[in-house]
Amino acid sequence: MKTMKNGNNWTAYYDPDTGRYFAQIMYTSREGREQYNYEITQDIYNRLGSFGDDNDNESLIRTAKMTYSFENTMYGTLGPERTLWDEEANESMKKAVRKRGKGKK
Repeated sequence: MKTMKNGNNWTAYYDPDTGRYFAQIMYTSREGREQYNYEITQDIYNRLGSFGDDNDNESLIRTAKMTYSFENTMYGTLGPERTLWDEEANESMKKAVRKRGKGKK
């Protein structure tokens, strides 16, 4: 099974060691950065990339459980805001991303 899918502003990961699925939506511009991490289901992962429009992929991801958000933009916040809903899931996603970066597929 493919362990990573991505679009313009989103990336989804499958961790075969834990059998868990994660997704990340990130926007970066000169005005700041926004990042949202989700723990998604296998069904959502399988459907990602099947839409012609990345907005549809992002909307599908947003139906899942959010585990982390970060927003630091010149419009809306005065500084970094961090909200963590599920620290364990967020750490598991970071481990899956690190494993992927070390060449484990």
